[in-house]
Amino acid sequence: MKHHVTVGVDGSPESRAAARWAAREAVLRKVPLRLVHAVDWPLDPVLPGLGHQDVDRWADQALTEAAQELHVRHQNLEITTRCLTARPAAALAAEAADAGLLVLGSRGLGGLVGFVVGSVAMSTAVATDTPVVLVRVADDPDGPGTGSGAEIVVGVDIHEACDRVLAFAFEEAARRDCPLRAVHGWKMPTAYSYVPFFDPDNERDIGRSVTHMVGDTLLPWQHKFPDVNARHNVFMGSAGEHLVRASQGAGLVVVGRHLRRSPLGAHLGSVAHAVLHHSAAPVAVIAHD
Repeated sequence: MKHHVTVGVDGSPESRAAARWAAREAVLRKVPLRLVHAVDWPLDPVLPGLGHQDVDRWADQALTEAAQELHVRHQNLEITTRCLTARPAAALAAEAADAGLLVLGSRGLGGLVGFVVGSVAMSTAVATDTPVVLVRVADDPDGPGTGSGAEIVVGVDIHEACDRVLAFAFEEAARRDCPLRAVHGWKMPTAYSYVPFFDPDNERDIGRSVTHMVGDTLLPWQHKFPDVNARHNVFMGSAGEHLVRASQGAGLVVVGRHLRRSPLGAHLGSVAHAVLHHSAAPVAVIAHD
């Protein structure tokens, strides 16, 4: 069983916000927290005159300061630190292998809603099967962001097996004692674009059918987590757009990504990609078959 939460730390405001978010999550899960910093060598072409000792000292300082701050906030939380010499994405993905959750910081878009998802965060998210949560400074639990009682929003795909996605979302809602909202977006079959006289009743019938299918998908999880106040919304249109809208005021948005890898490597998928770049709340990416 995976017993701890891992968070990437590099001394930036984004990573400090991620560390605070991860610490609160570790407390909720009643598990230890591991702070990880990866030093990527060689740095000489970029930072001439900077030696190994200087970088190691800076890395140790970033980890120590983060650990000390979190100890003050969560005195009973077990915190460990690790400093690795490796490419950050590879190191974080490797560290996530025995963790229950990996948390990463990401820059926000200033006055705009959403994330600036860097190459490290993107590469790490698709390189590990462990759930990954991206956090911005605005999502800092000790800052002006959304409180812990805010609802969890989860994207549901009735055409795919999404048990891992729903399990994560319902477990999080149960831990936080907060409502859960499942969102599904659907589109008319392509063949309907060739029908010269379209009957609006067909659209309503399909909408009702999809709504029932979403309800049936959630039913086993509602039985398993009877204390979670779960509801679902079904919309015609882009699932990504509706999830982004639903992220306003949410405490967490949960999306899935396929474990399948293309010849060009793993990828997130259009819905997860849209949510990661435009969500107003932290985003959990859950790998599934």
